[in-house]
Amino acid sequence: MRHLLPPEIESLWTLFTAPVVWALHFLACYVSTAIFCAKPRLLGNDFFDLRTLIAGITLLSLAIIVVAALLAWRQWGFGTGDPPHDDPTRRDRLLFQGYATLLLSGLSFVAVIFTALPAVFLTECLR
Repeated sequence: MRHLLPPEIESLWTLFTAPVVWALHFLACYVSTAIFCAKPRLLGNDFFDLRTLIAGITLLSLAIIVVAALLAWRQWGFGTGDPPHDDPTRRDRLLFQGYATLLLSGLSFVAVIFTALPAVFLTECLR
């Protein structure tokens, strides 16, 4: 039986990569905003500094999610196998895991964008 991915990539942890990146992005954005609004001099003097920080965190998170999606697409066989992957075989399990990871990556990509959107529209902290 041919393996779809090398054993080090063929792991259940790849399924959780994108949602964990989104959760860490969410925490970083909202915690840094809370700290900036409570103690403005700690993270910079201007709200633009906070926006720049959030933009950097967002771009890094999106890049990691895209890499996870590419690995998932590769594990799914580049979309050659149509779902459902419900046969009790190792191949179908790997195809299902790749497909599920790809869907979670897409959801997490959108969630990261929506998490960063308030930084685009807000211009200052209300005190």
